[in-house]
Amino acid sequence: MIEVKKITKTYGDKKNRFTALSDVSFTIPDGASVAIVGKSGSGKSTLMHAMSGLDRPQKGEIIIDGRDILQMSQAEVDGFRAREMSFVFQSFFVQGNETCYENVSLPLEINNVDRGTRAERVKKALEAVGLEEKMKSKAKNLSGGQKQRLAIARAIVDEPKILFADEPTGNLDTATGEKVVEMLFDYSRAEGATLIIVTHDAELAAKCDMQVRIVDGKVEKVLGKKGGKNA
Repeated sequence: MIEVKKITKTYGDKKNRFTALSDVSFTIPDGASVAIVGKSGSGKSTLMHAMSGLDRPQKGEIIIDGRDILQMSQAEVDGFRAREMSFVFQSFFVQGNETCYENVSLPLEINNVDRGTRAERVKKALEAVGLEEKMKSKAKNLSGGQKQRLAIARAIVDEPKILFADEPTGNLDTATGEKVVEMLFDYSRAEGATLIIVTHDAELAAKCDMQVRIVDGKVEKVLGKKGGKNA
């Protein structure tokens, strides 16, 4: 379970102060798919960064499985994130001169997974996104859709409990975007992982179990498929 409690994040000071998030609260059950929805500049990416420990709000709590990550040291947060979370971004961020295998293997190397286990997990992850035949190909030779699929393979190879996706279809055509979204949901269902998608796409948001709608840094409403308003 992820509990977001009264999160406030500001930037700047005095006359230049800007409040990106104001008193934001909601709860996400384990294994849920969640869309954080809002217009550009609404605060949705800032919220994702706060929830994942990539940024620290000035006030509030981010409680994951009973632990407030805002009370951890930076080293503890980094370790927690490496063990429990992964990310898929709009801009892919794959290493063009590395092979697909090397790209996907990187998180396992960082977490000191042994070579034999790495090989098994990389193969499984590439198969999950339909890139097993591209294992030895350099990432720079892939299409945009293949690069995003590679980014998903890299994100799921370490079997994270929480998967964040920030506008994962923003650089893709409609058909390719739908395939990428299906892969994210497939992973969430198969592994019981929590999937958190930052998006302005209403159709994508509607596919999620929950929608957290952000307007000007505040939660306008939290919607669920089965019960309307959850909070």
